[in-house]
Amino acid sequence: MSLVAGTIVSLPIDREVSPYGYFLSGGTQDVLLHYSELTRQVKPGETVEVFLFYDTEDRLAATMKKPSLTLGELALLEVADVHPRLGCFLEMGLGRQLLLPIRELPELKELHPQVGDRVYVIMEHDKQGRLKAKLAGEQELAPHTFHAPQSWKNQWMEAVVYKPLQMGTFVIVEGGVLGFGAIGMIHSSERTRLLRLGERVKVRIAHVREDGRVNLSMAPRKEIGREEDADRILAYLESRPGGGMPYSDATAPDLIKQRFGISKSAFKRALGKLMKEGKITQSENWTYLASALKDKSGDKPE
Repeated sequence: MSLVAGTIVSLPIDREVSPYGYFLSGGTQDVLLHYSELTRQVKPGETVEVFLFYDTEDRLAATMKKPSLTLGELALLEVADVHPRLGCFLEMGLGRQLLLPIRELPELKELHPQVGDRVYVIMEHDKQGRLKAKLAGEQELAPHTFHAPQSWKNQWMEAVVYKPLQMGTFVIVEGGVLGFGAIGMIHSSERTRLLRLGERVKVRIAHVREDGRVNLSMAPRKEIGREEDADRILAYLESRPGGGMPYSDATAPDLIKQRFGISKSAFKRALGKLMKEGKITQSENWTYLASALKDKSGDKPE
């Protein structure tokens, strides 16, 4: 019988060797079931179901504890520890951890998972046959997801990042008990910041596509967002000496994003609202509180 790490097998207990535990017979190979890996009392001659793994000395060992996934399976695992050179260590339900190697992680360090984040992975072997994790991509995730219903549109939901890119962030939107959820994407223009792998994020369903996937946004609907953005801009102006700021319709989008965390179009909508209400005015690429200009001679604030 060939024994493979990462699989669950039934093996007979051959003998007990104190102070270690029980040796299971695998035909040509014996496997140690340590006392610490028992979930109930056992005795020689009994057949037990165990999960096979490599211990800290790279010896094949067994446990009666049930893992969160087995070889070739997909699961959402929590990051227990992060090593700058090795990668992430994931909880797998056995009191020991599974390595997600550094080469599996995004190039940008800012996109690496943090402790407590959860990542979708598949268990596989490395070249030495030891267990490791591999990031799950769309091909592996798709069979475990479902088509989002149209009733989701404009709802706020929780999602987990499975592929962070500059142009957009791919996530699984959690939605009940049918599989993991629905596949979605947050376009870079709909993000308020970069999102890391494994991060849990609150998203708004902007559009439900015909294929059941969803387009997402981290911002509220335009009419709601305009109110919030206008309030933020007004508060900023009120905090400024002289009630003015060097931002206007002509300001570059990246500067707007950096300062206010919103897109240029959202910024212009908010400015338009405030100008229509007579609360602000613009001059020479600056924006001023209308009330501040009434109290001054028109000189540009310092």
